[in-house]
Amino acid sequence: MMRALILGGTSDANLLADAAARAGLDAIYSYAGRTRAPISQSLPSRVGGFGGANGLAEYVRREGITHVVDATHPFAAEISSNAVAACEATGTPLIALERAPWAKAAGDNWIEVADITSAAAALPENRARVFLAIGRRHIAAFSIKPQHTYTLRFVDPPDGPLPFPDVDVIVSRGPFNLAGELEMMRARGIEWIVARNSGGTGARAKIDAARELGLRIVMLTRPELPERPRAESVAEVMQWLGHRACLGA
Repeated sequence: MMRALILGGTSDANLLADAAARAGLDAIYSYAGRTRAPISQSLPSRVGGFGGANGLAEYVRREGITHVVDATHPFAAEISSNAVAACEATGTPLIALERAPWAKAAGDNWIEVADITSAAAALPENRARVFLAIGRRHIAAFSIKPQHTYTLRFVDPPDGPLPFPDVDVIVSRGPFNLAGELEMMRARGIEWIVARNSGGTGARAKIDAARELGLRIVMLTRPELPERPRAESVAEVMQWLGHRACLGA
C-alpha cells in the first residue's frame, strides 16, 4: 500500500493536498509550523520539524511512508537537503514540486545576489523606501541600513520590536494580485524591493508591479540543493504517485 508524505507550506503544496484527498490517496501533510494559523488541509496533518535527516528517516520508517514529495519553499534548503538524505537512507522515492525560477524580462531592473548579507549591502546609502518581501526570519540583516523606511508584510503580527526605527508592517496572507500590489507600492512610495526568486504565480505580482513602476529589485537567487527528481505541476506529481490530478475548477 502506498502512503505519501507531503512536506508542505506553499500554495502548490496546498493544491497537491487537495488533489491527493480527492483521489483518496493515503497521505500526510507536514507543516514546518512557522505560522500561527496555517491554512487547514483536507489531509491529516502534522506540525513541526523532524530532528534533522535522521529524524525524518526514522519518521518515514515508523509511519510506513512509501513516497515523499518535497513541496516546501525553494529557499527551505535545510529541509530539502534532509529529505534527500532521509530518502536515500530509507530507499524511499522522492520528488520535488518546485516551480521554475522567474527569469528577468524586458523592463526588469534586478540586482541579483546570493545571500541576505549581500542583499542588505546592495541597498543604497541614501534614504529610500524599501519593501522587504522576504518573510520575518531574515530581516535583522537589514539593520545595517537603518536610514531606510521599510515596509514588511507578514502572515502573523510580529512578536516583538523590529530592528528598524521607521517601519510599516502589513499583516496579510497571499496570493496577491497586480492591482493590489500596485496600489500598495504607490501608497507607500516604494522605491526598492528585496525579494527571493520563488518562481510560480502566487508571489509574482510584486515582480510585475515593480516592472510597471520602474522599481529596482534586489533579487535573491535560489540556494544550491542536492540533485533530486523534480516536477513543476501538481498534475506531474499526481502522475508520479500513480493517480490522475483531479484538479477540478
